[in-house]
Amino acid sequence: MSSFKIFDIAASGMSAQSVRLNTTASNLANAESVGSDPATVYRAKHPVFEAVRAGLAGAKQETGAAVRVRNVVESTAAPTARYEPGNPLADANGYVYAPNVNMVEEMVDMISASRAYQNNVEVMNTSKDLLMATLRMGQ
Repeated sequence: MSSFKIFDIAASGMSAQSVRLNTTASNLANAESVGSDPATVYRAKHPVFEAVRAGLAGAKQETGAAVRVRNVVESTAAPTARYEPGNPLADANGYVYAPNVNMVEEMVDMISASRAYQNNVEVMNTSKDLLMATLRMGQ
């Protein structure tokens, strides 16, 4: 395995965590949105990661290890019904529907994704420093 593959692996992790951060930010931004129909209200989105294993050189598989986002799925949790007859979006019974987004879980997910992104940055920086130290050995 090439010494430079570590940069590809860390970059794929950074890319995946970036998608995770964006979906979490979207969930937090839409947590208080309401609608008149439970079928059309915002649904929380969550990325599904996939580990890509290293393949053999020359084989028809991908070479190198990585992580990538396989899909972004919507939550199947039922929206929360709130009785607000004065709301202009209320249905005939006076209910509005809000997404079932747990703000605490989303904040924990955002902190976790941010830390994972930072860890991948540190992997890249450490690898760069080690490669530079190796190159300086011949001086």
